[in-house]
Amino acid sequence: MRSTYFLRALILLGLVCWPSIGAAQTANPDIQRVQRATQVLEQIVMAPDRGIPKSLMRGARAIAVIPGVVKAGLFLAGRYGEGLISIRRTDGSWSLPAFIRFVGASFGFQAGVSSTDVILVFRTQRGVHRLVHGEFTLGADIAVAAGPVGRYFNAGTTPRFNAEIYSYSRSQGLFAGVALNGARISIDDAADQRLYGQYVTARRVFEGQIDQVPPAVQVFRSKLEEYTK
Repeated sequence: MRSTYFLRALILLGLVCWPSIGAAQTANPDIQRVQRATQVLEQIVMAPDRGIPKSLMRGARAIAVIPGVVKAGLFLAGRYGEGLISIRRTDGSWSLPAFIRFVGASFGFQAGVSSTDVILVFRTQRGVHRLVHGEFTLGADIAVAAGPVGRYFNAGTTPRFNAEIYSYSRSQGLFAGVALNGARISIDDAADQRLYGQYVTARRVFEGQIDQVPPAVQVFRSKLEEYTK
């Protein structure tokens, strides 16, 4: 428990010390999260040769986009981010996105603060089920591997790429597979309820049981449909 509090304090300290993170303010930070996630999706398409392979995107059971994961620390480094996840429904369409949190820690000399976009491509339903029921830890609960890059990769014919989730990072415009073992993914119920309405759960979001959908959310889902064809 103490380590969790320390990790949160460490990350908050990094945010305070890094002015660029808090410089951009909007009236609705949840909408800003959606818009930033949409921008990351768009930039995936802008890197066709060194981006996430189309075959992985087309076969994904869920896709999580976590813009601006902050990594801060000295000997104990912490990572924290907030993003979105959409799941593939039985008819092949994409669900509305639910909000998620990403928390991780690592040891070693890692002074300073950095920001990286993280993308998770789910290849099976198991991770989706675990997430709907609360949270899971990458590597411990669900197998995760650094994802391959390049448009010509074929997940179906490459046996060694058999993880349930492939993870990517994007820093300074470059995509690369990244190892994220130990990071915890959880549903951000508070954000879902702020944006979609009181008492909304991730399950209701995924099933489309939402009365009013903000335009920015519709744009995110439309882009996801477009980029996974």
